[in-house]
Amino acid sequence: MKTLAAVQPGESVTVMRLQGQGPVKRRIMDMGITRGTVITVRKLAPLGDPLEINLRNYELSLRKEDAKMIEVE
Repeated sequence: MKTLAAVQPGESVTVMRLQGQGPVKRRIMDMGITRGTVITVRKLAPLGDPLEINLRNYELSLRKEDAKMIEVE
C-alpha cells in the first residue's frame, strides 16, 4: 500500500491505516491524522524532508519518517 511519504505535492489522499505503536502512533493521532482523514500534500522542503500537509482546515509539517507510517489511498 502507498504511504504518505510517496505522495506528490498537489495530490489529495485519504488515510487508510496508521502503522507504528505506542507513543509514536498516539502522537500522529493527536495531530488529527486518523482513519478516513483527507490529506493534501502542499509542498516538500528543498531536501524532501519535512513535507507540508493540509488536513482538517489547518497546515502541518510532518517528517518523512512519520509519513512512512501513514498508509493512504
